[in-house]
Amino acid sequence: MRIFTIGFTKKGARRYFELLRESGAKHVVDVRLNNVSQLAGFAKKDDLANFLDVICGVDYVHLPELAPTADILDGFKNREIDWRTYEKRFPDALKQRRVGDSVPRRVISNACLLCSEDKPEHCHRLLVAEYLGRRWGDVETHHLV
Repeated sequence: MRIFTIGFTKKGARRYFELLRESGAKHVVDVRLNNVSQLAGFAKKDDLANFLDVICGVDYVHLPELAPTADILDGFKNREIDWRTYEKRFPDALKQRRVGDSVPRRVISNACLLCSEDKPEHCHRLLVAEYLGRRWGDVETHHLV
């Protein structure tokens, strides 16, 4: 199973959609807690679903169960917790939600996990891909940057 990941910040719409189209992803799985922020620009939920369909011919799926909890996200943004703590807490939240059992593999297979962070190194989309890889065992991850 292949999973792609992408963040929309520091990318113009042209580059963002080129990366997605070139990847061959069949779905974009939005793993953001807040997908309607004005700061999201072209990546706001309704606009993004339309753009993905028209420009790339791919489906849009929002899976908030793959997003961090508000306390983990806010703690990191407010520098109350560091990345190392985030890396420990977030997979525990995924385990509690039983995402390895509840999230359909067909939705994740050949999908691109979408979040806002430019690079995956300090983004939960990396942790989601790693968690599913450990849980399912046959995941190959590609980061679109």
